[in-house]
Amino acid sequence: MKRFKRARYAIPAVFLLCLPWLIAHEGGHLPLDPPWNALLPGIAIFGAAFILSWGAELSQFYIPQSLAIAFLALIAVLPEYAVDMYFAWTAGKDPAYVHFATANMTGANRLLIGVGWAAVVVASFLKSKKREVHLEPENRNELLGLSLATLYCFIIPFKQNISWIDSIVLFSLFGFYLYRAGHSRHADPEIEPPIVRLARLPTIPRFCVALFFFLFSGWTIFISAEPFAEGLLQSGRILGIEEFLLVQWLAPLASESPEFIVAILFALRNKPAAGLSTLLSSKVNQWTLLIGALPIVYNLSSGLIVPMPLDARQSEEILLTAAQSLFALAVIANLRFSLGEALLVFFLFASQLFFTSTESRTFYALGYVVLTGLWVIFKSENQRGFSAIFRSALQKRAP
Repeated sequence: MKRFKRARYAIPAVFLLCLPWLIAHEGGHLPLDPPWNALLPGIAIFGAAFILSWGAELSQFYIPQSLAIAFLALIAVLPEYAVDMYFAWTAGKDPAYVHFATANMTGANRLLIGVGWAAVVVASFLKSKKREVHLEPENRNELLGLSLATLYCFIIPFKQNISWIDSIVLFSLFGFYLYRAGHSRHADPEIEPPIVRLARLPTIPRFCVALFFFLFSGWTIFISAEPFAEGLLQSGRILGIEEFLLVQWLAPLASESPEFIVAILFALRNKPAAGLSTLLSSKVNQWTLLIGALPIVYNLSSGLIVPMPLDARQSEEILLTAAQSLFALAVIANLRFSLGEALLVFFLFASQLFFTSTESRTFYALGYVVLTGLWVIFKSENQRGFSAIFRSALQKRAP
């Protein structure tokens, strides 16, 4: 009973977390000095992540969970799109920015798996002492979308460009994923505090609340992401960190923070599968929509229909990102992700930060591919998992 009494204060308290930054932003973009220029929008993003997760839970009364998670992931990752589209647009006028667009995109994609996936398992272990996160058969839809996108993205480094043809293919893959998510199994969600009373509202008021939660959180995240990223970048420059590394790692870490927070919140509320599903969906939309949007924005800015070129370093970064995705798929194909596997994925990601040459990127990419082969050869359940993922593509409905 005490838990329910405390929970009724949670919703207004979370909205209050967003209030200081909203006042500062809407009050004529008041100038803020460090560390407030990063701290206030960061707190707003944290509060908006709670609201976004509540909106996703309420929306499951009306649409399948897979589709609700897809919308949640798409809203949570909006800051990353905003940052990367800015770099792509600027690259159309200044070729020097092309490598920033690909650096930001590859950094964001590798952070999702190397940090995000691992963080969900660790958070779940700290909360419940469970050493594994078990996904549902419905999650084969995300794994199928990720598998198809990963296989296609292996082509891009060898072409050394991203073109409008890639955009068509990748957008089609995302559309296929979204279609199947909309036709997956639908069941009423299990609602927990603090939104139990909201879940008991009549159909139309409850829908309006869910829609408001999505709109408010999406707007808050969107207006907070750039100032938060800029505040962190400013700190990095003061510390003398290389600009390319800032764009590849620090900026994506800031722009990816909403989805990381949402996923970890799910894990801490004993819903680690929902948290991991959110990051899986984010990976699918970033590995399809985000990459596919880059050449379109680049062409619109330049006024020419030409492929966006990639140099050797950018090509190697995309190859490494595709190889990491392939290994992650091999690990999670059996719909289980253990604490040991999470730590391995994190270690392989973190160790890359100390080796930045093109040769080391090639070495890591080959290492991921070799590990994938070994994982599938010596783990029969993962072999069966891959087979089940691709068999699901032939089903009329998602599992």
